[in-house]
Amino acid sequence: MNEQTHSSTPNASLSSPPDQVRAGRRAWLGLLVVLGPVLLVSMDGSILFLTMPTITHALAPTADQALWILDIYGFAVGSLLIAFGNLGDRFGRLKLLMIGATVFGLGSAGAAFSTSPEWLIGFRALMGLGGATLLPSGLAVLSELFENPRQRSQAIGIFAATFATGFAIGPVIGGLLLSRFDWGSVFLINLPVVVIFLAAAPFVLREVRATRPGRVDLLSIVLSAAGLLAAVYAIKELAAYGPSWPVLGFGVAGVLLTTWFILRQRKLEYPLVDVTLFREKVFTVAIITGVLSLFAWSAAAYLTGIYLQSVLGLPVLTAALLALPGAIVLTTVCILTPRIVEQIGQRAALVLCHFSMAAGLALLLLTTITGGIGWFIASTAVAGVGYGISFALVADTAVAAVPANRAGSAGAIAETSNEIGNALGIALLGSTAALLFRLLGPDLAPTLDETLDLDLTAGLVSEAKTAFLTGLHIAMGIAAVLCAALGILALRWIPKTDERHEAGDAR
Repeated sequence: MNEQTHSSTPNASLSSPPDQVRAGRRAWLGLLVVLGPVLLVSMDGSILFLTMPTITHALAPTADQALWILDIYGFAVGSLLIAFGNLGDRFGRLKLLMIGATVFGLGSAGAAFSTSPEWLIGFRALMGLGGATLLPSGLAVLSELFENPRQRSQAIGIFAATFATGFAIGPVIGGLLLSRFDWGSVFLINLPVVVIFLAAAPFVLREVRATRPGRVDLLSIVLSAAGLLAAVYAIKELAAYGPSWPVLGFGVAGVLLTTWFILRQRKLEYPLVDVTLFREKVFTVAIITGVLSLFAWSAAAYLTGIYLQSVLGLPVLTAALLALPGAIVLTTVCILTPRIVEQIGQRAALVLCHFSMAAGLALLLLTTITGGIGWFIASTAVAGVGYGISFALVADTAVAAVPANRAGSAGAIAETSNEIGNALGIALLGSTAALLFRLLGPDLAPTLDETLDLDLTAGLVSEAKTAFLTGLHIAMGIAAVLCAALGILALRWIPKTDERHEAGDAR
């Protein structure tokens, strides 16, 4: 992890050992100020899941535009997270926090008043640009505020729990806002928090820079973002409109650019992503867990939001309240995960994480076009156990699996894995569901909501809903199989001795 230089209270660290230095009121107030943007960044990754039917009616996006509205934000955050972490080391974390919060606020205001799908996609991308600056810089600033290792660990734990809570409550907050206000309110809610942060941050936070930041490789940033976006664009176009030569070209370009990016990282002195870390099996399992947990959760939340509102015909407020038990389970488990690890060990916790996600997702296969509320609630509660463990454990597992001098790179990759997983879930599983709807539905409109807006007979309505539900079932079946497979991989790759050793360390 990069060394940091900062000003501190006079001789505080000289008069007492670091583990006896107590954080003052200013440090805890600084934590509170940082948590506001952290909550917004994670919440905006999921707040549209229950909002999309309303946005579809208002802006009439095409099938692929609807998916871009949802996940361009996650791709922007995920592809730029590590890059902005490096830039913050060079130019100052507090400065980047202030710039990022401003950009995030401007993007939120623009999104709230967008009049077309294209404008909304653009402003969501701008929000992602701002969000990518906030997470790594916020974490670095917290590390400076708390000199006491135990209190620093507590603060980082609160940071992680807040991030997980944002993902969990995003759909609920979105549904509650839509029950009383226009869809733009899901973005306007960000502005008061941004204003408070910009007003308070200069007084309670200090600037943090690295003494040896290294060189920022701009080509790596371009390759990672362009490769990811080109590949995902090809997948979305294929699902929405079928195969074509331009789609094939984008797909090939995405694969080639991503391959070039990986090969380039192996040669750089200061790589954007240290790909050699993946030689460690435990690290690899942890990162795949971070990707897969958000991959499954985001797709399930998005597709079940449409299911509850458009298939079962529930009001958005009811759909939001039905999502609340799962959000409570996820958040509670995230907070309790350190105790769970202390009791059963890290290996067993990761295995429990994977199989509970698989079981919860499989429960969605029991839903029908006439009923399934109970199965939905059971699914979110069971899978929420796995999601909560993953959100709390992935970063610690990844960092513990590598040498101490590479902990910073490991932590950055772990943070990125969550954001990439969130975007990929909607891109890949959402596109799978869209493809099946196009192939199996009445072929009158590209999405279920657009189809139901037409003057249809009862038979065509049933056919459209059945086609959507088939897509949901296939997508969730794929996610459940992947989670179960990763659980088996964890059993094979993570030795039992790690469980006893890590449980002892936790005590």
